[in-house]
This record gives sequence, C-alpha cells and structure tokens, in this order.
Amino acid sequence: MTHGFYVIGSYVLTAAICLSLAVWIYLDGRARQAELKALEGQGIRRRSAPAGQDTSA
Repeated sequence: MTHGFYVIGSYVLTAAICLSLAVWIYLDGRARQAELKALEGQGIRRRSAPAGQDTSA
C-alpha cells in the first residue's frame, strides 16, 4: 500500500474542492436572488421582462 495514502488523499481533496464549489454556487445564487428582490422592490425591472409582467418566481 505504498500509493494508498496518495490515492485516498487525492480523492478527498477532489471531493472537498467539488463540495466547496457547490456550496459557493448555492450561496452566490441566493445572494443574486436577494439582490434581484431588492432591485425589484425599488421598482427596477429586469430588461428581459415585459412591462407590467410580474417577475417574482
């Protein structure tokens, strides 16, 4: 088992990186949704939304 620690360590490091990226994407998405709600609360609409259409999802 000369390479066992290297292989297991590589898998653990890869899993940690993938998990941290997934958490980062999730938290960033929540932050963007909060920013959109704040802007829509101020009356600023998304350019892709037609006038008079409710953009809340």
